[in-house]
Amino acid sequence: MLVALMAQPLNETTMIPVETLPTLEPSCGLELLKGVRVLDLSTSVAGPYGTQLLADLGAEVTKVERVGAGDDTRAWGPPFLNGESLWYLSMNRNKESVTLDISQPEGRSILNDLLKATDVLVVNLVHDAQHKLGLDHETLRSRFPSLIHVSLTGFGLQGSRANLPCYDLIAEGYSGVMDLTGEKESGPQKVGTPAADLLAGQDVALATVAALYERHRTGIGKSIDVSMLASMVRFMSPRIVPYLGSGEPVTRSGGRDSVIAIYQVFDTADEPITLGLGNDAIWRRFWSAVGQPEYGASELFESNASRRRERARIVSAIAELLATRPREEWLAIFSEYRIPAGPINRIDQVVLDHQLLAEGMFYSVQDAAGKIPQVGLGIRFDGRSATHRRVPPPLGADTDRVLRERLGMSEACIAGLRDREVV
Repeated sequence: MLVALMAQPLNETTMIPVETLPTLEPSCGLELLKGVRVLDLSTSVAGPYGTQLLADLGAEVTKVERVGAGDDTRAWGPPFLNGESLWYLSMNRNKESVTLDISQPEGRSILNDLLKATDVLVVNLVHDAQHKLGLDHETLRSRFPSLIHVSLTGFGLQGSRANLPCYDLIAEGYSGVMDLTGEKESGPQKVGTPAADLLAGQDVALATVAALYERHRTGIGKSIDVSMLASMVRFMSPRIVPYLGSGEPVTRSGGRDSVIAIYQVFDTADEPITLGLGNDAIWRRFWSAVGQPEYGASELFESNASRRRERARIVSAIAELLATRPREEWLAIFSEYRIPAGPINRIDQVVLDHQLLAEGMFYSVQDAAGKIPQVGLGIRFDGRSATHRRVPPPLGADTDRVLRERLGMSEACIAGLRDREVV
């Protein structure tokens, strides 16, 4: 079985999961943002993830990378696949890659020429670095008044932290999410995916689309300031607002202190299960499902507030009950009674989920070196969610073509730029 194979150390004869995925051929993909040209100077995760979302929606995204090195994520590994970092491959599809040294006058001149036909510029440089390179909105606005300038930094462009470096880990620590993640007895824990990066990347895409909509009316560009910390703190608002309005302490509890009673993980006879009894009707259905309707009808537990007061007692009763049968039996029963419940999947189980596979969430694309795994957009437009137009590009794969077709440079001129390591 695939699960068994995935649990074993990989060797030359072991099939890696990408080999089992359906392969998608390039297509026109989604075209909601067709005609929008994005110049992406960002690196690492947050910026490239945001521009991949724009690319998936049909924008033409040109990824401008450092000569020789490229995006930071190209070096993040192992694991690598055919010499490319899988982190890089996870957030750079549907883009073209151009290498350019913008610290050299010639490189900066080329960048300015590209900006003349650009709708959106995305940078993830701190305040002072933007000004030093002349890539800040104030400098560019006079020459490119319709340009949408998107700045993505750890702490925003204003305030005492504007020039501090930041990574996802740092933003998560500042935001409070690490302090609330994990068991009460354990120390603070980072979220298991780069949450601050991905949330900030989504904000880049959301804000860009909003600015494009306004520019359609006004013809004027916009300065967008996305902060990883601000994006992460907004993510925490369901925990922050109750504290601000009540003063009740918010502490790490392994997810057992939800405002909803009951809403947590329980052990079954074999595997753990998630269970959310989010309203009075679901509460009563649950107890009917387990054969104890009188418990669910008790006046002692008639509202969420009363159930919260009796949480310890209820949790003990449910835990004792669920331990009597294996997980799959309970899930079948809860499905019949429409009780929100589910497994706690490992990654190797997530990628085998039949519904997600049927929806096209996991697929492969083919390049010259072999198959590349991808996670789909997952948003449907008129029933369609296929986005694949281009594989994540090798470093500088499109440099010559972009300089030749977009800027009209000759082959001799491009060769000279290469000799001087401008591109």
